[in-house]
Order: sequence, then structure tokens, then C-alpha cells
Amino acid sequence: MEKTTIKVGALPIPDPVSLYIAKAKGYFEAEGLTVEPVQITGGAAALPQIESGALDISMTNYVSTFAAVEQGKKIKLVADMYQAGPNMFNIMVPKDSPIKTVADLKGKTIFVNNLHNVATLAVETQLKVAGLTADDVKFAEKPFPEMGNAVNSGQADACWITEPFITANQSAFGFRTLADTMTGQTEELPIAGWMATEEWTKKYPKTLAAFNRAISKAQQAASSDRKEIEKMLPTYTKIDAKTASVITLGTYPSELNANRLQKVADLMLEYGYLKNSIDVKSVIATPLSG
Repeated sequence: MEKTTIKVGALPIPDPVSLYIAKAKGYFEAEGLTVEPVQITGGAAALPQIESGALDISMTNYVSTFAAVEQGKKIKLVADMYQAGPNMFNIMVPKDSPIKTVADLKGKTIFVNNLHNVATLAVETQLKVAGLTADDVKFAEKPFPEMGNAVNSGQADACWITEPFITANQSAFGFRTLADTMTGQTEELPIAGWMATEEWTKKYPKTLAAFNRAISKAQQAASSDRKEIEKMLPTYTKIDAKTASVITLGTYPSELNANRLQKVADLMLEYGYLKNSIDVKSVIATPLSG
């Protein structure tokens, strides 16, 4: 093994739960790895940290990754993490809002956690179905935890929001779902994965293979028993046990599938997030055979 201790960047959200499952269940240890989770502020923010070597591996979302690859960043996807399911990423409005359909968003302001990323892309696919484009609405940035209060006080008309905040805003304000943005073109959209620099994957192939085996095993544990996820969430997120038991979760694929990920790059090209098409196979790190 080339490296026995690695630092891995993760956000305090449900997506990277396998990292914590693998650590708790001794999957990394069994592979001879010591993994130190490091809390990051966002996938894009983690890019300089993997480039500088402050992190060995980090979580990322696929939209950010493909945008970075087009800009010439030498990064590789090393493992899958999270895929969208129904009612996980919703456009929500206050209960007494006059907005009844996606078409009613014309001329309105929508809060998203990041501009020109997964949020706006997901909303744009729904606008398209309603005969609108991104130019028909105004997108504004607001962190997920602040969206509910901000929409409630009239700073925006709607918000694109994920769990546990969907559940929280339903119970606190009676917010209602205007649209599930992971339907149609975005059904089962791959959301997040693990990345490393190309240089790192070439330098430490055995370390990477060990990380992959442990993560894949943990993804399988998460997929087969929701209780494993519920037990782990309160240990690294602000989600308490009660909320963990009711929130809507996506799925945890145990292998990177180029065809599945290609859908993200193709959507980005269609909606102008990429200038040129990307062959996703070229972005996936080639695992050690055997």
C-alpha cells in the first residue's frame, strides 16, 4: 500500500454517509487504511484542497466536476456516492402562495444553493416542460438552512430545496411542493461522487483500490438497510434521529457507471453548462484490475 492514512473531504449531509459507515464498521481498517474525514463547505471549494494535497479524496457533485474538467482541471472520479430519487430535490412555495404550477414561476425569484450548478440545471429542466427558460425567472443564492425563513419573509417566491430542509419547512411553515425536479429528463440523476486529482490516482493506485473496496461495501450496506443510514446521520450532520427516520433519501450506487453519468454531461451540454461534449469515461479513474 502506498499510503495508509488519507484525508477525505465530505459535507455534513446524507450523501457521503458511506464514508462514516465504512469507518464505523471497520471496512477501511480491514483494507489497511486509516481515513480521516474532513468537513468541507462545498464540492467546488474542495477542488483547491485536493489540488494542493490538503485532501487526498473529496466528495464532489457531478455538475461541478464536468464544468471543472472542461476548464482543464486534471481530476478523476474515483467512486459513486449518491443518486436522486423522487421528492428529494423539490421546488417549494409557501402554503398560501398564488403560484400553483411551474408556469406561474415566470418573472419570479427562486432561491438555489448555488448558481449555475445542479440546482439551476434541475430547475431549468422543469421550466422547459412548462414552456419557460432560465431567462424567464430570477435565480438567487441562499444556503439551504436559511431558505425557509427567507422565502417566508418575502425575499423570494420559491426555493429549490433538499432534505432535511424539505421536511423542516413543511412542518415549520406548511410549505408545499410545486415540483419534484428529479423527474423526466432528470429522473434518477446521479448527484455526487468522490474525486481525486489525476496525479494522485496514478501515484496511489493501491490506496485508491482499497478506498474503493471499502466504500463500495459501505454503499451496499446503506442500500440494503436504511437503518444503517439513520443510525449514522446524527453522528456527523445536524440531522437528529427523529428527522433521520422520516426524511426522503436517494440511492447509494456501489459502482461508477459511465452510461449513467453521461446523462449529466449531456444535460449540461443541452442547457449550455458545457460548450463541448465530454466523454465521461475519460473522467473516471481506471481501477487496478484484480
